[in-house]
Amino acid sequence: MKASSEKKDPNSYKNILKGTSLFGGVQIFQILINLLRGKFVAMFLGPEGMGIASMLNSSTNTVIRFASLGLNLSFVKEIAAAKNNGERLAAVSAVAGTLIRFTGILGALACALASPLLSEASFGTRDYAWQYVLLAIAVYLTVAGNGKLALLQGLHKARILSLTSLVGAATGLIAGVPLYYFFADKGIVPAMILLALTTYLSYSIGLRKSLPSSGLKSAGRVFKLLSKRMLAAGAILLASSLINTLCTYLINIFVRIYGDISDVGLFNAANSITLQYAGVVFTAMSLDYFPRLSAASGDRKAMRGIVDRQMEIVALISSPLSLLLIVTAPVIITLLLTSQFLPVTGLMRWLGLSILLKALAYPLGYIAFAKNNPRLFFWLEAIACNVLYLGCSLLFYYYFGLMGLGYGAVVEQGACIILYIAVNLKVYGYFPSRRAWLAILTGLIFTASGFAASLIFDSTAGLVVSSVIFVISAAISFRSLRKRLKE
Repeated sequence: MKASSEKKDPNSYKNILKGTSLFGGVQIFQILINLLRGKFVAMFLGPEGMGIASMLNSSTNTVIRFASLGLNLSFVKEIAAAKNNGERLAAVSAVAGTLIRFTGILGALACALASPLLSEASFGTRDYAWQYVLLAIAVYLTVAGNGKLALLQGLHKARILSLTSLVGAATGLIAGVPLYYFFADKGIVPAMILLALTTYLSYSIGLRKSLPSSGLKSAGRVFKLLSKRMLAAGAILLASSLINTLCTYLINIFVRIYGDISDVGLFNAANSITLQYAGVVFTAMSLDYFPRLSAASGDRKAMRGIVDRQMEIVALISSPLSLLLIVTAPVIITLLLTSQFLPVTGLMRWLGLSILLKALAYPLGYIAFAKNNPRLFFWLEAIACNVLYLGCSLLFYYYFGLMGLGYGAVVEQGACIILYIAVNLKVYGYFPSRRAWLAILTGLIFTASGFAASLIFDSTAGLVVSSVIFVISAAISFRSLRKRLKE
């Protein structure tokens, strides 16, 4: 009887791993395509062209985050809750569709109207203003496409979600590469628009097949109630997301001013690879862990168990992943970029170390939001951690150059973990269990050891020693995960 109930427990180790696989698999497709795109951009545009592309992407991403109003995670929650109720699903999807169109238009107008300012802030000149006007098209398509993606995620249509993500991104890549080859940096904007268009069309087709036709009709008088609830939930997430994107944008500007556009390209190349590499775990937590945590927010004991188990799983998965990135950094750079980018090997290794710390901070950061304490969540996530992110990045880059951005990432993530633990202990009485701490400390020790080996020894010896540490870490993690699956 007990075994049967555990199998049905949505917070069991087995279901946590299942959720990680389900939502993480979607990200793997996107990561592979994005890495291939980065390789072609590096080949055809070089560091300077990649710097221009990075500035255009980071600035338009700021507009996109703002225009989305933080609604995408809210869409996921509302659709997931309504998917077994046809009438409610029709209302929610109709309201979401209206909000998606509104936010898309808002983003396009903001990008076009602010084009001179965006160009001046990004490049120190207004020569790129016309490119931002054209990018208004990409902004609309991206905002609307991300909204449709959120609806698919809420419906848990894993097969359709995977297929549409792969088809849209792959088509965008195939269409965009010739533009880079023939037009160099002048092909960046058309390639961005093509990518946005193909992903938008792919998600639209997938959503049309997944939602019943009644779900696309007017929601009538319930529109005001549902839209107000979605907007309220999205506002807090918008603040955190927007400030984080803005901080990244300001870091790029600072690096351009105190370094050069090539430094911007090198930093973003390393940062992009590491973030996408870890995206599988982070996405799974946002789409699987957060709803489970919210459902148990009124039960302190159950909530403690959910966070502890998530921390254990994250530590066991993220430690080998971080080590693998540290060990293979030169190979990854050569394969995914070009030999011109090998100077960022050390930076990528520091960022690889920060991945584990960031993964450990993630479950702790969601507690305040799940406990319906938006003010605390805002001050922790949107203000404190972003101030640390910006401050550490600027300070360490100013004194240590590109490598300083890696130092800053490790210091910032470590400080955030300490802050989260202290606040959650004081406010909610939560402190990781002994078993969670064992998994965390084991992961930290192995990752730090492999990282140290890559720094202390010469290239060949460092590779051998850190590879051995990776194999041992992976074996221990695999054994620990198998043991937990049987519980």
